[in-house]
Amino acid sequence: MSEKRKILVVATSRKTRGGITAVVKSHEKGEQWGNYQIRWIETHIDRSFPLKLFYFFRALMQYFFLLPFYDLVHIHVATTVSLYRKVLFFVGAKIWRKKIIMHLHSCVQDVLWFKSNRSLYRYLFSHSDCVLVLSSQWKQWVYEALQVKDNVKILYNPVVVDVDEHFLSKIEKKKQILFAGSIIERKGYKDLIQAFSLIANQFPGWNLVFAGNGEIETAKDLAKHLGVLSQIRFVGWVSGDDKKILFAESLIFCLSSSFEGFPMAVLDAWAYRLPVVCTPVGGLPDVLKDHENALVYPVGDVNALAESLKELMTDEKLREKISSASSLLVDDIFGLEKICKQLSSLYEDILS
Repeated sequence: MSEKRKILVVATSRKTRGGITAVVKSHEKGEQWGNYQIRWIETHIDRSFPLKLFYFFRALMQYFFLLPFYDLVHIHVATTVSLYRKVLFFVGAKIWRKKIIMHLHSCVQDVLWFKSNRSLYRYLFSHSDCVLVLSSQWKQWVYEALQVKDNVKILYNPVVVDVDEHFLSKIEKKKQILFAGSIIERKGYKDLIQAFSLIANQFPGWNLVFAGNGEIETAKDLAKHLGVLSQIRFVGWVSGDDKKILFAESLIFCLSSSFEGFPMAVLDAWAYRLPVVCTPVGGLPDVLKDHENALVYPVGDVNALAESLKELMTDEKLREKISSASSLLVDDIFGLEKICKQLSSLYEDILS
């Protein structure tokens, strides 16, 4: 029996909240993690600055000690800071003539056009064996900004939620709209609060629930100013069973972002058969069909968001139709087994 080929995965810490960590954890469950000898090098953690430095330099030491004995390096990169953090790992892999995959998870396409980033992105991507992006739109952006095309491939983020049907059946549904993610400007939380305030008095039995950390006090002040604070709950960052219950008991999920890579929260909502109201951002346009598998509204259009929410809140049949259609996406396109098979095939092609 031949020895397994070895792969180093360079990504943020297992303890870091966010999409990249969720994606790599899901990849761990795939067949490729067993077919190859894979080691995860954790480069970053969202804690204090001294701890960030510790993680980075520890990762460098681990990486350069292990690198000579490995065959391929799979580097996950997000925004500008992440890009510069990963340069040393890329250069090391080049020096040792290792195969390299650059996996782009950026949520804002403008980073590809920034003068300070553009030449570096172009160099790293054009000198990689493969560049993975999250959608056809991101592939087009990489080409337009960097003129890199031939080695760029699409790999969707997988659904990472394993929904227990028996668990779902025991959860009582509530009249609530769920927002899950960082409460920051880019996520459009202000638009959502404003849109909800336009219809809240028509639906006194409904609540808006924010799950996530960030600008909570600012959000509360806005809700208070608009007179809807009594119908809005802020539950902070949730995980484990608390997260499962929150998704399972909600009736609608809303993504109000102005920028995304491919939002993991929407994949979670689809896995829990929640009808989604969202903006056509990041990789979502690859699969969105308005009024079929989601209600789609233009970024920043508060009135359109209010109307979309109202439409779902009043039409149970529409909620059922959209949730049924979107749950099919989980099996057909974003299923964990399917995505991991694609990644395994990619590793095989590059290493052969």
